[in-house]
This record gives sequence, C-alpha cells and structure tokens, in this order.
Amino acid sequence: MNLLLKKYFPAKTINQGSTIFTSMDINTLLLFLLAAYLSEVAGTLAGFGSSTLFMPLALFLVDFRIALVMVAVLHISGNLGRLGFFKKGLDYRMLLLFGVPSVILTIIGAFLVDYVNQDILKFTLGLFLIFYVIWSLFRSDFKVSPTPISTTLGGGLSGFLAGLIGTGGALRAAFLTGLGLKKEVYLATAAAIAVGVDLTRLPIYLSQGFLPDELFILIPFLIVAALSGSYTGKKLFSRISAEGFHRLVLGALLLMGVYFVLSGFFLLIS
Repeated sequence: MNLLLKKYFPAKTINQGSTIFTSMDINTLLLFLLAAYLSEVAGTLAGFGSSTLFMPLALFLVDFRIALVMVAVLHISGNLGRLGFFKKGLDYRMLLLFGVPSVILTIIGAFLVDYVNQDILKFTLGLFLIFYVIWSLFRSDFKVSPTPISTTLGGGLSGFLAGLIGTGGALRAAFLTGLGLKKEVYLATAAAIAVGVDLTRLPIYLSQGFLPDELFILIPFLIVAALSGSYTGKKLFSRISAEGFHRLVLGALLLMGVYFVLSGFFLLIS
C-alpha cells in the first residue's frame, strides 16, 4: 500500500504531458476520499453534479487521467441512488433527445483525452469552471426553447465535455432546468442521463489504461464515500441555506478555475 501511495498519490505533481510522482503517505489517500465525500455532500446541497467540484479537487492530488476515472465512479454511485429514488419521474422523450446525443458525444470526448496534452485539458477545465460560475450568477433566469434541435445540441455538448474534461453535469443541469422540467422529472432524467454518460466513458478510460491495476482497490472506498456523502447532503438539506451554500461553492469553483487557467497558460507558453 505504501508503494502504491508513493507512486500514484504525489506530494507535488509536475505536469509536462505526464505526471512525475513523488512520495506521499496515507494522509493523501484519506484527503482524496474526503474530497470525494465532501464533493458529494456539496453537490447534493448546492444542486449540481458532484463531478463539477470533485474533478478540480482530485487534480490537486492525482494525474488527470486517474481523476477522470475516479470522478466517473463517484458520479455513477451518486446518480444510481438518485435514480432509484425518483425513477417515476423519468421523461423518456428527454432521454431520447438529450440523452442519446450525450452518450454519443461522450464517446468522442473520451477517446480524445489520450491525444490532448494534460495542460490543455486542465486549462479547458478552468475555462469551463469560470464560465459556469459567471453563468450561474448572472443567468439564473436562463430558459431554453424546448425544440428538438436545442435539446439535442445541449445534450451533445454536455456529453462531449463530460468525456473530455470529466464534468458536463453543470451544463446538463443548466439546459434541463432551462427547459422548465418539474423537479422530480429533472432529478430522475438528469440522473439517468448522467449514469448513461458515465457508463459509456468509464470503459473507454479503462481500456486506454487510465487507471493502473493497483488503484482498482480504491473503487469500493470511493463508492462508500459517494453514497455516504449523498446521504449526508440529504440530511443537511433542510438545515442549511441552499442559496448561501450554493454561492460559497461557486466561489470555490471560481478560484479553482482561475488557478487551472493561469497554471495551464504559463505551462503552455513555457
């Protein structure tokens, strides 16, 4: 276990197309699982996917490709629970028009990961986070005309981003809520689409060797972190101001987005 941690959980990463791993103790593993747990809690309370928060947090601890796999596992675990609770609200028309393009474009995005420099991917993730925060703060009244074209485009774009940078849930949420879906319909449909996207991209990541064999042992712990985080978020939901917490999370996402954009920019021009 100690050798595993030294190899894959770095004290500091230097990314120039690959990651140089240095020694790290059990504390980093615990931090990683804590980040997964808190991301699921925050995602439940703030009203958007845990992957939007967990992906940038994971990148402070592991390689981009490893983070993609771990985020997909966390996301599947959390959304399967939500789907079980709200499955009666499924909108099958939306699954077809939004979900199918999401899955198809996810495949393209996931295959592109192996051909794009990780600094560019981090830079892209940073831009996405900044854009999402600004959009959330100033376009809360966003509405989408529920036409087949707009629904298909929204699904395709969110799926592509999920495959490429590990998080498309925020964009998926913006489009689906903008379509004016009822809360139960939105929760069930968004969860079903997210599960489909993650079950599509995860085998692609694994087939390309993104997760070393030694790290498969972490998956059960990640699932436990996801389920317990979702449960905690549900329990805290009525005790915490959702709007205030949402703004706090958006602030954290903005800071991480700026960090990844600046660090990616300086690495790319160096």
